[in-house]
Amino acid sequence: MEAYAREPRPEKVAEVERLSEKLTTAKSIYLTDYSGLSVEAITDLRKRFTEEKVEYLVIKNTLARFGAKKAGQDELIEYFQGPIALAIGYDDPASPARVITKFLKNHPKPEVKACMIDGDVLPGSEVENISKWLTREELLAKMVGAMNNPISGLVNTLSGVLRQFVTVLGAIQEKKENQ
Repeated sequence: MEAYAREPRPEKVAEVERLSEKLTTAKSIYLTDYSGLSVEAITDLRKRFTEEKVEYLVIKNTLARFGAKKAGQDELIEYFQGPIALAIGYDDPASPARVITKFLKNHPKPEVKACMIDGDVLPGSEVENISKWLTREELLAKMVGAMNNPISGLVNTLSGVLRQFVTVLGAIQEKKENQ
């Protein structure tokens, strides 16, 4: 009798494919240990993630490993042990970190095992630092402000010179009228 590997079920293959697509398009992936959280706490956490356009998934570790491998993110495979949930951010890479950091102020969990931002794996201990990153909009506002300051200074300098010129012309005109 020959030993053979069983063909994976189509729904499992589809689930791995969906996860692989999500991991490929994600800007950030946070692996969290959700054990010890009550149903109410998880529901609250999911709601907070949803408000920030972050997806929070609980998936079997075996399927998660296959999905990570298929997405070319082999560095994540070692973290899929025990109860792991994924917080996937598609826009702002620091958004999941902000949600987790705020949530941890009132709850002891979830513990962040690791995170991947733009292909770089960082330890979970970096979440608080990441949560302090500025959003894209904040960065753009700072950049516009920095670009605007020199222009405003130039305008103020030129208007000051013009003001002085007009004052001098006014004084000359007044002097000629008095003669």
